[in-house]
Amino acid sequence: MGVFDGVHKAHRCILKDAVKIARAIKGTSIVVTFWPHPQRQESLYSLEHRLRLISELGIDACIVINFNKRFSQIVAEDFIKNILVAKIGAYYIYVGRNFRFGKGAKGNFLTLNRLSCIYNYKVRVFDVITRNYQPVSSTSIRRLITKGKLSTAGRLLCKPVSVYGEVIKGSSLAKKLGFPTANINPHHEILPPSGIYAVQAILNNKKFNGVCYIGSKPTFNMHNRKNIEVHIFNFKKDIYGERIEIQFIAKIRNEKKFKSPQLLAEQIRKDVACAKRVLTRP
Repeated sequence: MGVFDGVHKAHRCILKDAVKIARAIKGTSIVVTFWPHPQRQESLYSLEHRLRLISELGIDACIVINFNKRFSQIVAEDFIKNILVAKIGAYYIYVGRNFRFGKGAKGNFLTLNRLSCIYNYKVRVFDVITRNYQPVSSTSIRRLITKGKLSTAGRLLCKPVSVYGEVIKGSSLAKKLGFPTANINPHHEILPPSGIYAVQAILNNKKFNGVCYIGSKPTFNMHNRKNIEVHIFNFKKDIYGERIEIQFIAKIRNEKKFKSPQLLAEQIRKDVACAKRVLTRP
């Protein structure tokens, strides 16, 4: 059980162990998660992205509970009795030591342990993983991403920081400059700082190299919102409406306003060359 936002290093320990024990006892590994975030935190990953990553770790099924006002009023013991035991048939329950549940967040691993004999299940509690004496958590990873510390965040996520979303129609300004881009409508809130990045784009389970821009197009005085555009190298397919994941490998430079579109195009050529060097390093 858990929110599992980010499916980070600590989450993966829980999920992998659940898969292992389920296979050993010929059972079904099930994740119980919640949407929207019970603490109303900005999302590291969208629900769709989160479920995809959970599935990749070998989990058999995922139950997404709509965390609304009515559900938030269920006391911890009733949640265990009526949902975990009666509806799901839980035999093993895996949680992190800091996981809270039930009305007023009064339920925790001690509650689960206390009631395990009554409802005939076993509990496995996972200690908090630390890095530099700080707990590995979704909150700390959010902070790292917003500060631009993507390599550190990536190590805690066990994969590069990424944006997942749908390819939508854009202004076609980049295409006019000679660099057609896929405009991404991200499915979650936390984004890296504005700038130019060497990236890998994952589309239909295939990986492509590219360069990504995050920013508000200051050269064209378009400051109304943050755009995410990726130029995929040697790629000409129409992918409007497709789901795509953009993994950030390295930052190339900060966002900058240029005096003319021509100067911007010259800089983009340099950015592309730099990204290709970064992405082909051994």
